[in-house]
Amino acid sequence: MAATIPDPQPGPHPADEAVRSRPDRAGRTEVHGIDHIADDERHGRPRQLFSIWAAANVNYLSLVTGGALVLMGLSLRQALAVIVVGNLFWLLTGLLAVSGPAAGAPSEVITRAMYGVLGNRVNNAIVGWLISVCYFALNLAAAATVAFSLVEKAGITANTGVQIAVVVVIATLTLAIGVYGHGLITRLYLPITLVLMAVFAVAAVPVLGHTDFGYTPDEPLSGVGLWSVLVAGVALIGSGPLSYTTSADFSRYLPRTTSAKSVLGWTALGGFVPSVIVCSLGACAATAVDMSDPQTGLEKILPAWFFPLFLLALVLGTIAINALTSYSAGLALQAVGIRIRRTRSVLVDGVAAVSLTLYGLLISNFLDTVSNVLQLTVVLLGPSMAVYATDIVLRRNRYNGPALMNETPAGSFWYTAGVNPAGALALAAGVAAAALCVNTLYTGPVAEALGGVDLALPVGIVVASGLYALLMRAFGNLPAPQGQA
Repeated sequence: MAATIPDPQPGPHPADEAVRSRPDRAGRTEVHGIDHIADDERHGRPRQLFSIWAAANVNYLSLVTGGALVLMGLSLRQALAVIVVGNLFWLLTGLLAVSGPAAGAPSEVITRAMYGVLGNRVNNAIVGWLISVCYFALNLAAAATVAFSLVEKAGITANTGVQIAVVVVIATLTLAIGVYGHGLITRLYLPITLVLMAVFAVAAVPVLGHTDFGYTPDEPLSGVGLWSVLVAGVALIGSGPLSYTTSADFSRYLPRTTSAKSVLGWTALGGFVPSVIVCSLGACAATAVDMSDPQTGLEKILPAWFFPLFLLALVLGTIAINALTSYSAGLALQAVGIRIRRTRSVLVDGVAAVSLTLYGLLISNFLDTVSNVLQLTVVLLGPSMAVYATDIVLRRNRYNGPALMNETPAGSFWYTAGVNPAGALALAAGVAAAALCVNTLYTGPVAEALGGVDLALPVGIVVASGLYALLMRAFGNLPAPQGQA
């Protein structure tokens, strides 16, 4: 069965009865890990997904990436167009979320249908756990950078010791939410969303007041150079929604009969709307101030009384997004096959992320690190999301949750030696094709032939999706039309 054990409960109840005796709700530590959520434990409405994703996307990293588009040489209009196009990938995040209610399982388990029981362990180790920890570290570094400014304003020198302490405090707050789990996230994120929306509404007034809406760089890009930056910008913005191949983690408690369209819509809107707004504010600010140093730049145009509140809101938003990331990373660690309680797996993720964060802040350049990592991860995340989305379409979102829990060779998803060759080959081919087209830390041969235009994201998605559909039919791994996967 699934490689997870419920957290210990008081009293003499057996583990399964203990799980049912403590329903998922705020104030109680979630007892489920990657195990199946029974129908009588399902609850909630799809509109709750909006606040979960909205709170997580009003954050400093979105502000930085929006400003980075102008720094890359785009005009404001071009940057805004890239922001909208890049954020359309939230539709894929929403599509993946529909598999949660259907299976009653998190994404980390549902992907057994794509890669097989053993193949999925490798998938979760890299796409699930490693990528999540990297994003956790990037966002934690972003929140810490903002918090350092607050510390300095309080008259405290942000030396190395203070910086380490700040990182640990923010990580602790983040992990507390991740440890308590789904119930607390569902209850807490609506008020967080309202607070963040109010703060950013106030911030928008002076930012838009200083915006040069006709801004174009002194030397406008054109030809291949322009297309290279436009495509790279879409990959940069799209890396956010593409990183959430785990969106079913937050929809799996919804009743099985929940409308798939509602799950897709509320998830996509929750990510798209705030991401577009915050990224756009970053781009608008970049026409008036130097967004290579966002704190210093924004301080010039925001009211003095409001600036500390704005910084606090950025920290809060980053804590919200990282709580989701740490939660999913904890499930991924279980899905790798390690028998560890979810609460402890979240803490393990936190230790790894804090270590990476301190390296990113104290040793390397933060802005360069953000840009390179976000653009490079699409080589893996694009094909991974494409395989998942294609599987949902091919199966018509019919997933048998209890069958997905069976990790034995007799189970439905053992395939060949524990690996689904269709998923493994499609993912490998998609990543290889994307790697040939990338132009970030290195330039692939296709990108070089195109004068630096990076087509890694669209090529990886198309190759992985098309090959997966062909191989699933060729290997006969699709369920009968009337059956369940």
